[in-house]
Amino acid sequence: MNTKRVVIINSRSIGPGHPTYIIAEMSGNHNQHYERAVEIIHAMHNAGADAVKLQTYTPDTMTMNCNREEFVIGGGTIWDGKTLYELYEEASTPWEWHPKLKKVANDLGMDLFSTPFDPTATDFLEEMDVPAYKIASFELVDIPLIKHVASKGKPIIMSTGMATKEEIADAVQAVNDAGNDQLVLLKCTSAYPALPSDANLNTMNDMRESFGVPVGLSDHTLGHSVPIAATVLGGCIIEKHFCLTRDEPGVDSAFSLEPHEFKEMVDIVRATEANPEKVVVDEAVLGDVVYRSTSETSCIPFRRSLFVVEDMRQGESFTEQNIRSIRPGNGLPPKHLPNIIGKKAAKDISRGTPLAEELITTD
Repeated sequence: MNTKRVVIINSRSIGPGHPTYIIAEMSGNHNQHYERAVEIIHAMHNAGADAVKLQTYTPDTMTMNCNREEFVIGGGTIWDGKTLYELYEEASTPWEWHPKLKKVANDLGMDLFSTPFDPTATDFLEEMDVPAYKIASFELVDIPLIKHVASKGKPIIMSTGMATKEEIADAVQAVNDAGNDQLVLLKCTSAYPALPSDANLNTMNDMRESFGVPVGLSDHTLGHSVPIAATVLGGCIIEKHFCLTRDEPGVDSAFSLEPHEFKEMVDIVRATEANPEKVVVDEAVLGDVVYRSTSETSCIPFRRSLFVVEDMRQGESFTEQNIRSIRPGNGLPPKHLPNIIGKKAAKDISRGTPLAEELITTD
């Protein structure tokens, strides 16, 4: 395959032979304070980031307000006992902030784009004329969403945490089917924070060869060894979560870099680019070619899947109004949605039920 492909974001060439594109992810680290978000963007600029990344969703586009056990968080986190809806209420970035934050970033000479989590978010971002889109690891299995994003013709950066090679192939095909060849795949370990020993960066080379696209890293470790090794291996993008201080509680602050840490990483990445042959790579982060590590198992249930979002009677037809692709991942994969629309419920179904094959008539 052609592995020399270059992706263009705002006239910036991203790919083999070009400087690493460094993305700072804000996520919910603004803690719902607009001025804090502005302060974070200025700190990102001072730390050397090329781009700011947001996340564009509301609680209702991410999940549903439901207290069934599927929607209640467990697993020993600070969110134990709360619902996914409550989490995304706190973590979301108000949509009215997005254009203003884009101007702040652009005035500083930085790109700003976002991760859309449903078609309405994608269309909103398209109206803002963002230069690129990000697909999160948890949404890689949402093929209808990927097709909608790809139809915009903009560059797509796609994280691959938790994904099997076959799932990545489906997502890449969805982008290609939309006539979009501007795709970068990011090696990602979906653990928060992640251990360097679980990075398995040799997977980057396999992705590059298998899919013929530029590759990079979305990293949730707190050190620099993984980004350095990714740079040596030819990673064209490094993405890291960014906060002003981990001492300030936030949904993502525990695995975000503080400004001085991010700047140190940027300086080391730039030095590595200049003289990669002089860099000693930590062999522990190279690992094997692994597309879904055991450390990611606990995150898989929080992927998207199909849920019944309105009470349904037996014989009632499935529509885009009564079934949706939302988190968590207890239902059928979202790629089945087009084939389910128009079929009928095999029995009465309560709102908040994960969609399963036995709930769909075979007539």
